[in-house]
Amino acid sequence: MTDLNPTDATTTATDVTVAEGTCAWREGSTYFRIARGAGATGSGARIAPGEVPLIAVHGGPGCTHDYLLSLDDLAQDRPVVYYDQLGSGRSTHLPEAPRDFWTIELFLEELDTLLAHLGVEQYDLLGQSWGGMLGSEHAVRRPRGLRRLVIADSPASMPLWREAALGLRAELPEAARDAIAHFESIGDFTAPEYLAASDVFYARHVCRVQPLPAPVQRTFDLLDADPTVYHAMNGPSEFMVIGSLRDWSVIDRLDRIEVPTLVLNGAHDEATDAVVQPFVERIPQVGWVRFEASSHMPHWEEREEFMRVVGEFLG
Repeated sequence: MTDLNPTDATTTATDVTVAEGTCAWREGSTYFRIARGAGATGSGARIAPGEVPLIAVHGGPGCTHDYLLSLDDLAQDRPVVYYDQLGSGRSTHLPEAPRDFWTIELFLEELDTLLAHLGVEQYDLLGQSWGGMLGSEHAVRRPRGLRRLVIADSPASMPLWREAALGLRAELPEAARDAIAHFESIGDFTAPEYLAASDVFYARHVCRVQPLPAPVQRTFDLLDADPTVYHAMNGPSEFMVIGSLRDWSVIDRLDRIEVPTLVLNGAHDEATDAVVQPFVERIPQVGWVRFEASSHMPHWEEREEFMRVVGEFLG
């Protein structure tokens, strides 16, 4: 078991105050970061009575909170709580854990534990990519205190995600398509040619801001350093989904979500319209916004408009 945790501290970054800490639980400890704007009523590494935070749930599985840090833009009106899920970033890493250790139920328990640790009573939740999958699983259980839900760039089922990824891959330049197919056929996912071809896909369908914003690059670097969770739950690449999530779907349970929900994706997103459509069709109180100049990260690609849309929804 390896811990990469800072001590609790409060620091000031640009126009937000940041409190950091860790939440110990049965599987290790979870790192969290709370950002508050100048008008915040609370302070420190807990949520004060009356505060309604936005809980930001990152993707992967196995990424880190860093690539979501543009959400600090929303912290003027509410605390924004980020955390690194178990196995990633500054939280406990368990590289020797068996593959079947990494489950949706594990990460739901982690989220519930963190909310209790922070003293959260009411909250909004924004889940991005895998974070939106986890957020939908959280919401169908009708947790007490959940007020609003944002599902950003997330699939309603992994079979839909896999089908969309293969369709987008087929539209890549021939050289990139051939390189991906060749190295997948021999099981080599680390060859420079394979990584370069994958980067073509990423620049089109994951983040169209090039070079990548520093927080996004930091997340990718940390994921590369320990891909344990990603490999166990997703697989070796965006195109080869052979992990435990390969058959996952929340479609037949979406009518259980009781809170107002906002679904977001980009026109060039690997979370295509078909991938997010079940959320729009089956959640009772739902709205949908597509960002026409974005792919998988409109919170960077169309940052100002993204924050306007989400801020208005949260109210």
